[in-house]
Amino acid sequence: MRIIVVGKEGQVARALAERARAHGAQAVLVGRPKLDLADPSGIEDALIDTGGDVIVNAAAYTAVDQAESDRELAEAINGIGAGVVAGAATAMNVPIIHLSTDYVFDGTADRPYREDDPVSPLGAYGASKLLGEEAVAAEAENHVILRTAWVYSPFGKNFVKTMLRLAADRDELGVVGDQFGSPTSALDIADGIFAVSRNLLERPEDGSLRGLFHMTGTGFASWSDFAAEIFALSARFGGPSARVRPIATADYPTPAKRPANSRLDCTKLKDVHGVELPPWRNSLEPCVKRLIEEARKEVLR
Repeated sequence: MRIIVVGKEGQVARALAERARAHGAQAVLVGRPKLDLADPSGIEDALIDTGGDVIVNAAAYTAVDQAESDRELAEAINGIGAGVVAGAATAMNVPIIHLSTDYVFDGTADRPYREDDPVSPLGAYGASKLLGEEAVAAEAENHVILRTAWVYSPFGKNFVKTMLRLAADRDELGVVGDQFGSPTSALDIADGIFAVSRNLLERPEDGSLRGLFHMTGTGFASWSDFAAEIFALSARFGGPSARVRPIATADYPTPAKRPANSRLDCTKLKDVHGVELPPWRNSLEPCVKRLIEEARKEVLR
């Protein structure tokens, strides 16, 4: 199985590259300058030239706050570009798996969101990702859209790495305690994508495999809960730690509004694809351990 991954530097793209061998697959990462989602003119040629059995669009404009003042670029990458990638998948007669986000919801529900719940993004980033969902569904019948949330990994920029960096200089951190979601390992997402890809290729006649699904780590937490678990694990492995002081969203204003409830119901993915990501705490432990060990090695160099 050869998977074309749109994006080279993102967390999920790098996780797909790392996990490919374990799944007996090949992941070919394609990004700038060969493929730029902000420049639709070269997308189809770049994908056709690469060739593969499945396309995974793991690239996105993810600067949530900056998107408020850069809406046009966010829409070009997350909306228009995503649609062009899906159109290329149709031209190549291969499935496309597209990653989306919990930010398509406004967070006012009192339960985890299901795939058929009404969408209502609070900001430009969520609106741009919703445009992408609509474009992918319109351009490629053979598609899977995976909404995920609170992604972290040993790669790139994410909440886990930020907390560890801040804890190196501070004894206490104020962390938002009234937003709830599911911390999700990019490596777990990669494993799930390989499983979904295999299903699509082995059972192309099964229409139920296509469409919209939610895929996050199992279990829920607030950002402050997440931070506290990061620091508990870090302390166990000899890394930096800090006390966590839960604060209200109102005490930490940002240009973009975040949904208070980012919990996603992943039952459909389990029932249809047989995919259920591990409990978030289980996946966080090896990530924190790896980051502490890598930091220690860096100091010794």
